[in-house]
Amino acid sequence: MHEHDVIVVGAGGAGLRAAIAAQEEGADVAIVSKLHPVRSHTGAAEGGINAALREGDSWEDHAYDTMKGSDYLGDAPAVETLCKQSPNETIQLEHWGMAFSRDDDGRVSQRPFGGLSFPRTTYAGAETGHQLLHTMYEQVVKRGVTVYDEWYVTDLAVTDEERPEDRTCHGVVAYDISTGELSGFRANDGVILATGGPGQVYDHTTNAVSNTGDGVAMAYRAGVPMEDMEFIQFHPTSLPSTGVLISEGVRGEGGILYNAEGERFMFEYGYASNDGELASRDVVARAELSEVNAGRGIEDEYVHLDMRHLGEERIIDRLENILHLAEDFEGVDALEEPMPVKPGQHYAMGGIETDENGETCIAGLYAAGECACASVHGANRLGGNALPELIIFGKRAGQHAAGKDLGEAKVTTGQQGEYELGEVDSPVEPGAVDASGTDDAAADGGVRADASTADSEDVVDRAVEAERERVQALLDRDEGVQHAEIRSAVQESMTENVNVFREEAGLKQALRDIREARERYEDVFVNDPSRTFNTDLVQTIETRNVLDLAEAITLGALAREEFRGAHWRAEFQERNDEEWLKHTLLSWNDGTPELWYKPVILEGEEKRYEPKIRSY
Repeated sequence: MHEHDVIVVGAGGAGLRAAIAAQEEGADVAIVSKLHPVRSHTGAAEGGINAALREGDSWEDHAYDTMKGSDYLGDAPAVETLCKQSPNETIQLEHWGMAFSRDDDGRVSQRPFGGLSFPRTTYAGAETGHQLLHTMYEQVVKRGVTVYDEWYVTDLAVTDEERPEDRTCHGVVAYDISTGELSGFRANDGVILATGGPGQVYDHTTNAVSNTGDGVAMAYRAGVPMEDMEFIQFHPTSLPSTGVLISEGVRGEGGILYNAEGERFMFEYGYASNDGELASRDVVARAELSEVNAGRGIEDEYVHLDMRHLGEERIIDRLENILHLAEDFEGVDALEEPMPVKPGQHYAMGGIETDENGETCIAGLYAAGECACASVHGANRLGGNALPELIIFGKRAGQHAAGKDLGEAKVTTGQQGEYELGEVDSPVEPGAVDASGTDDAAADGGVRADASTADSEDVVDRAVEAERERVQALLDRDEGVQHAEIRSAVQESMTENVNVFREEAGLKQALRDIREARERYEDVFVNDPSRTFNTDLVQTIETRNVLDLAEAITLGALAREEFRGAHWRAEFQERNDEEWLKHTLLSWNDGTPELWYKPVILEGEEKRYEPKIRSY
């Protein structure tokens, strides 16, 4: 068994920042990651970091833009924390050596981004995430933080009290991909999940193949609620053939969207008469698909993004890697012709319910980054707000786990205070196939230790033994269905039925498809019997997480009967603040998803963010 004070699961932007912060507080820190840190998906982030750095801008304006962008489903304490701390954290990155783009006068460059009232997006060309990832990995190496890379965390070691709010997380179980060894990792002070988003729930996504929502699913099965899972961001500009992202920075620099008729449709058809291409992402994505559905798309699939008019010098200075992406994946020379783009699944606004310190309702368990929901982004994330979320809430989770007093959190977690139970009209029984109320491998993905007898080491040991049995059972089965068939069927259904435009019939069909996939997963087998670099086994385990998150996204989408932010319902074409100004939460409840709601916190430090009509 490995033992450390703080264990960080995942080595992207949030995980690296959490590890640095915990180490600075004096903790013995270890990062456990299924990828080498610089292969983490943060490296694919292109656009930038929103920070109020310049005269004429303020954190208050940033907070207002963020709340408006969230369609008033963001929690004000978390939003204000983000906007207040982003300037200092961005400057810290610069001091650590991050290679930000600069203006002629030497100042760090900032560009306009969608939904912002000021050009406050700080960037490093169109590879900001790549620069950020390497900058922080250097700091981790400098500080001597232990990194277990290519160790895949498959379960949490959590005590077994009846109420999740009374449970404690003592560590994790991880699988050494290079040897096939399963080991326990005991955390004396806390476990921080920083495992990224659930992009592989969809078959057209900007996300890496490693983004399977592992941390969210593990926390869910351990008893932590998932919050606002229905809110999925579809980025307006992904390449049709692959889903590869084309940065919002292209539009920030002045790139223009055209339909098949050569019309600048954002203005021509009134989708965003003021901001045009720099409206919020949900607005632009819906506009593009509306053009395609109206017969004005190119090849009935995509629209054109044109940046030729910016000139070669400016493009190469600020957007050079976009040229390479367009050429490599679409065969397009973006200096000479427009790029084909269409919406692609990009980001999950929802995730593991946390407070603004990153803490969940289970003691000793934290989450930060895209896998977490504080809630900063509400119903729609503004471009440029993901990277500051990583560094700010990663830092806060690391500090708090290591024992620093950050003050009492204003955002609540778990079923405490004001909340209400909900119902959803699902056509099938959701949840585990054998939701019998017992904590066996089928119902709960692992065995939690009896709280009355377990010490910390015992909790971890029992979790390891349960996981060994589960993995061995997968390897011993020599026939059945392979995970790839199950995963691809769910991905196709989600892309067809739980996309930008959602209808009740499609959502219910997705739930039927997911139920069928769950039943087929009961007979899943691993074709590769080896122990060394058994990616078939890893992906089989990941697929269970994909199933849990696909179902959660769809249940939330069916339950929320309104149109808010990225969540569009054909049957409900208005935002309904009277009934739906609240967060959607799902708790696992021994294999049966329980739907409930809690109010949004609109009260900030000095003002209340009153919901207004959201237009651009």
